[in-house]
Amino acid sequence: MANGNDSKKFKGDRSPCSPSRVIHIRKIPNDVTEAEIISLGVPFGKVTNLLMLKSKSQAFLEMASEEAAITMMNYYTPVTPHLRSQPVYIQYSNHRELKTDNLPNQSRAQAALQAVNTVQSGGLTLTGGPGGENMLLQGQSPVLRIIVENLFYPVTLEVLHQIFSKFGTVLKIITFTKNNQFQALLQYADPMNAHHAKMALDGQNIYNACCTLRIEFSKLTSLNVKYNNDKSRDFTRLDLPTGDGQPSLDATMAAAFGAPGIISSPYAGAAGFAPAIGFPQAGLSVSSVPGALGPLALTTSALTGRMAIPGLTAIPGHSVLLVSNLNPEVILPHALFILFGVYGDVHRVKILFNKKENALVQMADATQAQLAMSHLNGQRLHGRVLRITLSKHQSVQLPREGHEDQGLTKDYTNSPLHRFKKPGSKNFQNIFPPSATLHLSNIPPSVSDDDLKRLFASTGCSVKAFKFFQKDRKMALIQLGSVEEAITALIDLHNHDLGDNHHLRVSFSKSMI
Repeated sequence: MANGNDSKKFKGDRSPCSPSRVIHIRKIPNDVTEAEIISLGVPFGKVTNLLMLKSKSQAFLEMASEEAAITMMNYYTPVTPHLRSQPVYIQYSNHRELKTDNLPNQSRAQAALQAVNTVQSGGLTLTGGPGGENMLLQGQSPVLRIIVENLFYPVTLEVLHQIFSKFGTVLKIITFTKNNQFQALLQYADPMNAHHAKMALDGQNIYNACCTLRIEFSKLTSLNVKYNNDKSRDFTRLDLPTGDGQPSLDATMAAAFGAPGIISSPYAGAAGFAPAIGFPQAGLSVSSVPGALGPLALTTSALTGRMAIPGLTAIPGHSVLLVSNLNPEVILPHALFILFGVYGDVHRVKILFNKKENALVQMADATQAQLAMSHLNGQRLHGRVLRITLSKHQSVQLPREGHEDQGLTKDYTNSPLHRFKKPGSKNFQNIFPPSATLHLSNIPPSVSDDDLKRLFASTGCSVKAFKFFQKDRKMALIQLGSVEEAITALIDLHNHDLGDNHHLRVSFSKSMI
């Protein structure tokens, strides 16, 4: 059964355990309640079991699925959760499930779980919310209406998607301007997700001291999205047209909201802004006091466009990542350089000599490190799930002269392949999560679609679809069998020589074919 052994593994940069639906929580305050521990997991999915070891200041929380546990870990990796204003430390447990049936003192934990789960299934009144008012969940809408006040920096659909996805699956988002205010409608898969998001986020600032979220439940119970573009998106229907220049609200909804002035691209007038990205210092507890979260943690592509502005220095802090659970048979520094280079400029890579499952990757600055971590943690490479955390090291040391380390440490500081060297580079606005569809560019006229399909198939991928851009045959989209195949293909073929002095550029795409 669970004992305190998990806690001995977490000294410094040791590799974390592989994902498990059981989460091990350490350094919990001794007066903390079962409900408070459970509240750490609730925003990410159903909590199925709890074991408190108060004498050791530890607890184990079992989530219904590994996916929920991974989402929870990804959220709390850059953002230390707090209980009773004290930081607590979480990691995957070695245990795959919790067996607590025969243990003493489990009745309180089971009662707390039952209370939360009754609420989650939407059958009971939830008391003790902010201000103590009762909130009835029956028949509650899964659609939130969001108003952003103090809009000093552009807030995009992607920014909203990233923040609100922490509380559940976001199905649809529509953004519009009404009464000179930026507003959005956002539909979750489940009313419970909407409830948790509203409780945790209402009144929070997206950036330091500005872009305040005001959230209420919408009278609409579902949204009808006609176009997938930067104003509206249906994440369940990737086949929708972009409807260039079309209003994104249909007539009935437009009537309900007054005629929306469709927002022009937020990039137009925003070139001078660098958001102060804050990381919240509070756990998202269900009973959390509104306004206690501080600015929301944002590591999103929509912001990075603002990050390389001339005259702004790189943000100090942790720019070295510890990457673990690599496949030691096949991993090379070059592969990590290319993959992490999608999210920032990689300066150095060191695969650890005695433990080749682990590597250190030094990015140009802390923002790029956060960006790479948030996009790549949990992705599959060479058949293994990548684990990425911030390293305690400030930089990656090169081997001393004459001490060869079998080519496991590489310095890429002056590499010509950096994507983000030019301040304000367009590449900052084209950073997307890994996807099965890749964006190809710099294709010479002599190369046909069949040539490119054959090239990608030669890396072991299955090519599902291919399409040249109508306006510009130098660019194309190629859809592969899985995200993992696309990651491998990007590593193998970015900068591939296509002849005619053209080197292929490969990026992840937000579009589908």
